[in-house]
Amino acid sequence: MELNTPAPDFSLKATDGKTYALKDFSPAKALVVIFSCNHCPYVVAYEDRMIAIQKDYAAKGARFAVINSNDAVNYPDDSFPEMVKRAKAKGFNFPYLFDESQSVAKAYGATNTPHLFVFDAQRKLAYTGKIDDNWENANAAKQQYLRDALDDLSAGKAPRVAQTHAIGCTIKWKK
Repeated sequence: MELNTPAPDFSLKATDGKTYALKDFSPAKALVVIFSCNHCPYVVAYEDRMIAIQKDYAAKGARFAVINSNDAVNYPDDSFPEMVKRAKAKGFNFPYLFDESQSVAKAYGATNTPHLFVFDAQRKLAYTGKIDDNWENANAAKQQYLRDALDDLSAGKAPRVAQTHAIGCTIKWKK
């Protein structure tokens, strides 16, 4: 997905029992779409950071939409019932959405879990890539790409870094 491209629409079931569409996030000054899952060690390492960043930036108008697009048949740990368990166990403070058809991941061009797409208030892509530069150890991270992008957007500026290489497990596509 190219920078400044509008966010593709979606309508997905969430672990909280609701269905969310892109328009449900319209009041947000920044929308962070994260392609995620339950089983990837990169995602597991980043989950607490995702929760903390959503908490820290909610007052600045940032909202997260976290989407699992993995094939749940061949990867049952990523099934919707397992997503519900994971969201409750971790206390997710963002909607955790199930892209069963994988059409949303394809529309966004997502490749990995986690893979971030940060949109400005006009829903134009402003940053894509990873959360920070150290997936294994939050305390050792020197570059806070997501936090920096959200700080810049909340200050009315373009992110100082607009793109990084997403790392993590590949999305598990259906055969």
